[in-house]
Amino acid sequence: MKAILSQAPGGPETLVFEDAPAPEAKAGEVVIAVRACGVNFPDTLIIQDAYQFKPERPFSPGGEVAGVVASVGEDVDALQAGDRVAASMIWGGYSQQVAVVADAVFKIPDEISFETASCFPLAHGTSLHALKDRAKLQAGETLLVLGAAGGVGLAAVQIGKLMGARVIAAASSEEKVEACRAAGADAGFVYPRAPFDKATAKSISSQIKEIAANHPVDVVYDAIGGLYAEPALRAVNWNGRYLVVGFAAGEIPKIPLNLLLLKGCSAVGVFWGEFAKREPLAFRANFDLLCDWISAGELTPLIDRVYDLENAADALKALSERRVIGKLVLRT
Repeated sequence: MKAILSQAPGGPETLVFEDAPAPEAKAGEVVIAVRACGVNFPDTLIIQDAYQFKPERPFSPGGEVAGVVASVGEDVDALQAGDRVAASMIWGGYSQQVAVVADAVFKIPDEISFETASCFPLAHGTSLHALKDRAKLQAGETLLVLGAAGGVGLAAVQIGKLMGARVIAAASSEEKVEACRAAGADAGFVYPRAPFDKATAKSISSQIKEIAANHPVDVVYDAIGGLYAEPALRAVNWNGRYLVVGFAAGEIPKIPLNLLLLKGCSAVGVFWGEFAKREPLAFRANFDLLCDWISAGELTPLIDRVYDLENAADALKALSERRVIGKLVLRT
């Protein structure tokens, strides 16, 4: 089989498209013939050895796939060859076949395409877990999404609207803000690119409060981190919830804890991968809910572009350079 391989630490240009050994299904595993693979920000980190997991090389990046079960290992009863499935993993997806633990594999309805199925488990799964399980977002509340045009950010905009929230989208360009409005955001603004000074940070808080007006921000969804975190936290309402989702800006922010005290608000961590391990039934229920929404036409994951597998480096470069609105997909 063919696979995209990381043979040495580095950027997308270090990846190669080569022959690789076909996987075999061990006990408790299934082998998936991959039809499509989602492209995600952690993929850009893991190939640089900048992620919390550092697999032995050579390895394929890629954390979510969709395809057809090719074979099953011992002790796998819920799946069989020929099943249409989606799956999540930490790496291994940029290949024509991948072996996955059966507990991380889900059947998908016929009406959901492989391309769509490959791009919602991680992004929409993370955002649903964040908003439903961690923030307990309520209808009528105001949700602020930082990095709203990215994969997880746009998913948060869509899911927030489905849950009945008023959504404010913050992104790095007017084009991206308009894409968020098209996805359901009620309002939006362009935030300045870092670095910026204290006056700029204060102006961001003021801008958020002005846009929120009579509906102060109850929940902040932050997958960006860096210097945007504190200004957003300063705009949070009493009893607000600040969701720590990721640090795409490259810097882990240092939050003044007195703000939590003064606002009676909470900083809440969102670790989707650990949630999947520790609460498998809730994890599976969330996946089923997303499938129901997509099948009913209530939720449509936005795919910016589809690349052939051998062009994975181009997809990762576009993602690294922030030239993507929504998700990218690799087609095998």
